[in-house]
Amino acid sequence: MNPLAIIGRVFLDFLGAIGRVAVFTFHGLRHIFAPPFYFRLLVKQMMTIGYFSLPVVGLTALFTGMVLALQIFIGAGRFNAESAVASIVVLGITRELGPVLGGLMVAGRVASAMAAEIGTMRVTEQIDALTTLSTNPFKYLVAPRLLAATLSLPVLVLVADIIGVMGGYLIATHKLGFNAGSYMKNTLDFLETLDVVSGLVKAAVFGFVIALMGCYHGFHSRGGAQGVGKATTDAVVSASILILVANYFVTELFFAR
Repeated sequence: MNPLAIIGRVFLDFLGAIGRVAVFTFHGLRHIFAPPFYFRLLVKQMMTIGYFSLPVVGLTALFTGMVLALQIFIGAGRFNAESAVASIVVLGITRELGPVLGGLMVAGRVASAMAAEIGTMRVTEQIDALTTLSTNPFKYLVAPRLLAATLSLPVLVLVADIIGVMGGYLIATHKLGFNAGSYMKNTLDFLETLDVVSGLVKAAVFGFVIALMGCYHGFHSRGGAQGVGKATTDAVVSASILILVANYFVTELFFAR
């Protein structure tokens, strides 16, 4: 019941978890660049992570852009700055909302699926069977998912950016009374290459984090169906938190003065 002992135990457990994740990350990265390469598995994971996530990410981006334009118009109207709607929508979508919301939606869909799949393989001893058959589990299960998520998320977020900006455009021109040509001109005038590049770099980092957490928690799941359920929950929660943490550091890297 010593409070200091409790704090120390929690802190040591936290450091141990960081160490285990770091070792897992090192092994996953090492096997991405070492042969053999499973291109078929890579393409399959890219389809699962990228293509099949497009509907949910696209809908999220569309309605986010629409709501963002509406809210900015209402807020800017208090200062007679309604003309700033186009520039704020495009900057908000490309810099922050596109990558972050896209990453969170993919985390909920993909990290849980990875943890459940790999966790089921762990508790049913299929991963041990892979080792027995001289197939490295990191090479076969982890590396393709890490690489596929890192490559797929930027493409997915780029599409989400376009859809989100289009959502703002539709609301601005059909509901708020903006001229279509002037709105597009303001959008293109204020958009810079760095805005898009920073969002795509964020997306790549988020994709790696999502796949890493899904694979890590699934790989270390124990205790049958209950353990797989816990691994699935932990994967989504940890991926979502790390996305928000990584978002700050990448933003600091690109835009700190």
